[in-house]
Amino acid sequence: MTDNITSVGGGSRPDTGVSPLKGRTGAGAPAETRGKTTIADSVVAKIAGTAAREVPGIHGLGAGMARAFGAVRERVPGGGGGGATRGVKVEVGERQAAVDLDVVVEYGASIVDVAGEVRTNVISAVERMTGLEVVEVNIAVDDVHLPDDEEEEAASDGGRVR
Repeated sequence: MTDNITSVGGGSRPDTGVSPLKGRTGAGAPAETRGKTTIADSVVAKIAGTAAREVPGIHGLGAGMARAFGAVRERVPGGGGGGATRGVKVEVGERQAAVDLDVVVEYGASIVDVAGEVRTNVISAVERMTGLEVVEVNIAVDDVHLPDDEEEEAASDGGRVR
């Protein structure tokens, strides 16, 4: 009798023909394939967000209002938990994931090149760490960060009391 098992993305083990995410059960199966592994959307979002931020030319993630509210939330004690996933939306299935990113690119960087590097880095990180196949990475460039913006941010962060 032959088992018909579909392998998952790059995370399948060729020697067993079984996905590490959804393996076969029973005494004859290797221990690492017994049971099912589920990966939360928030985990994939953190991986994708971190991988996107690693790319040179990315100033930050999130659309204008999300960045503004995130900056305020990070200053409030106990309120800064969402920074890693700001500007990242994911859909995770049993074997596949799709990622949507809102990014801010540094002025002077080639948007096309930066977007390509972000896409490559996100796909590589998510597939390597989760075993899920990334079917698409959609990137929306919401803003360009100008060098003058840092001076304005520093002036507005000064406050009255130091």
